[in-house]
Amino acid sequence: MAEQLTFPLHLRSAQGREDFFISPANALAVTTLDAPETWPLGRMILIGPEGAGKTHLATIWADEQGAEILPARNLTEDMAPALVAKGAAVIERAETLGADEAGQRALFHLHNLMQAEGGRLLLTARTPPRDWGLSLPDLISRMEATATVRITPPDDALLAAVLVKLFSDRQLTVPPNLIGWLVTRMDRSLATARKLVAALDRQALAQRRAITQRLAAEVLDSLD
Repeated sequence: MAEQLTFPLHLRSAQGREDFFISPANALAVTTLDAPETWPLGRMILIGPEGAGKTHLATIWADEQGAEILPARNLTEDMAPALVAKGAAVIERAETLGADEAGQRALFHLHNLMQAEGGRLLLTARTPPRDWGLSLPDLISRMEATATVRITPPDDALLAAVLVKLFSDRQLTVPPNLIGWLVTRMDRSLATARKLVAALDRQALAQRRAITQRLAAEVLDSLD
């Protein structure tokens, strides 16, 4: 059978609070971000592996706080006053600043100005500050003194909920028992869940097949 041509489509993932599944893996992070008034000096670092839900949770927080979200690699010193004027800011992937001295100076400036004005600063990262490779001593001391909260690797309930959400975001219908079958066989990673669902979508469309356990087994083998 000839394979059908497929074209990548922009998928808009649901990012609201109602779409965020709370489990033991992320419950402490949710509770912490829901109480920014308790953050020491109004700052917090949200740490978790790739695909753990950091961006989703940070987006919820930013929407509720009226904060701007900015990738760390895009941050410059002249942006600080506008970010502080909003009263809150989210800087994502802070660990990418390790090789960027200008970015480190920009974060240092933003940090100090936000603290002086009583604003709140949320950073997301895959690793703790000691592993970022920072070279600016003043920034190192401030980041290592900043409170952190972690999202831990997903449990079965969270992994299942994320799979359901990912299939729903792509408007894909799958057999109810497929979710539990996948959870027991895939790597315990939300990043893997995203890759798996995307691969199933591509293969089902290319081969004009329904998403079944057989197709899922083939895709899992190819990912391995």
